[in-house]
Amino acid sequence: MGKHEISIETTNNPSIVKFNSNQLLTKGGSYQYNNVDEAKESPLSKQLFHLPFVSKVFISANFIAIEKFDIVEWDAIQEEIRELVELYLNQGNSVVTDTAEPKKIAVEIYAESTPNPEVMKFGSNRLLTEKDFEYKNKEATTNSPLAAALFGYVFVKEVYIAENYVSITKTETIEWSSTVVNDLRQYIKSYIEDNKLVIDETIAVSKIEVPQVALEDLTGTSLDIAGILEEYVKPAVASDGGNIIFESYDEDSQVVHVILQGACSGCPSSTVTLKNGIETMLKEMLPNKIAAVVASNG
Repeated sequence: MGKHEISIETTNNPSIVKFNSNQLLTKGGSYQYNNVDEAKESPLSKQLFHLPFVSKVFISANFIAIEKFDIVEWDAIQEEIRELVELYLNQGNSVVTDTAEPKKIAVEIYAESTPNPEVMKFGSNRLLTEKDFEYKNKEATTNSPLAAALFGYVFVKEVYIAENYVSITKTETIEWSSTVVNDLRQYIKSYIEDNKLVIDETIAVSKIEVPQVALEDLTGTSLDIAGILEEYVKPAVASDGGNIIFESYDEDSQVVHVILQGACSGCPSSTVTLKNGIETMLKEMLPNKIAAVVASNG
């Protein structure tokens, strides 16, 4: 195993900062400690509670989140904590002991049909991943034990894991009967309740071969298109268990290229959705700038 490299990530809560590691910190599950007395099974948390401004410590598979009291600002302390955590880990010290009990979580999994008859969406009330990943076969699941396990079902053709749902594409050998759906729903529920690792994001590879285009790197009409897709289209396709990614825009031909993933990939109704939905919306919101929308499957 290589050296731990710790990076700093802000969160929506100004009192909490995440310290991400490029190596796994635990074998799965998450741990929360509200004070030093609760942290008996976490040597790292005990060390952190010695700092007077640390209020709570949350440990997950590949990050440590710290909540602070308001006596100091993060700008004044976060680099010092980053160095402290990195040094601690690279000295071979333990994050949690083998007897530490992961935080108990209540898990609900619900099944939803999608516009693609071959795909079933399994939604969760828990965060599964902060990124999205698509697996076309079992050989591609080296960073996701959950996806690998789902390919153990002989009828599973593809797996797509997003923030709070799993989309499963089946082969044509079976139908989505209530027995099949309930079996998968219960398996995913039990897997998460057992605090097993869903995705090792420290070794995660981008879900598509074509890199996503960052909004900050776009200008002009390309930025307008990507912004519209992000605000108006993505939430809709996510509710159907899929995803859409802006790929490119040609100013000369006025053609927009997008990538479809999850339930949208290979969906029989995706062409209709593109023409009657996305393409029409873009033409109305960006008059005289859009000729067509062309999609490829992720």
